[in-house]
Amino acid sequence: QVQLLESGGGLVQAGGSLRLSCVASGSFFSINTMGWYRQAPGNQRELVAAFTTGDSTNYADSVKGRFTISRDNAKNTVYLQMDSLKPEDTAVYYCHAIITPKLYSVFLAYWGQGTQVTVSS
Repeated sequence: QVQLLESGGGLVQAGGSLRLSCVASGSFFSINTMGWYRQAPGNQRELVAAFTTGDSTNYADSVKGRFTISRDNAKNTVYLQMDSLKPEDTAVYYCHAIITPKLYSVFLAYWGQGTQVTVSS
């Protein structure tokens, strides 16, 4: 069973930084891509940053220049470095991964349980 475990959320003042981590555990063949989404109260879940095909990355316009996504393939881990945080970044942040469970099988989407990020003004 594949699990995504996030860590690194918390409370920070505006202008501060946080680093989120997400590790994929369990038995699987390969990770196709990983990324981060967030959901604020009353809002839909939205893309924050993600790896696309190859080493390409995609960022929401609202976080460009402030957030950086990175990964350690050997550790099956993706990170989100969040700098210059704003109160509007307050949300639950979810790790997302597209994973191929077994060789020649279809790939599946997985979500982490979410980690709260709160930015005070």
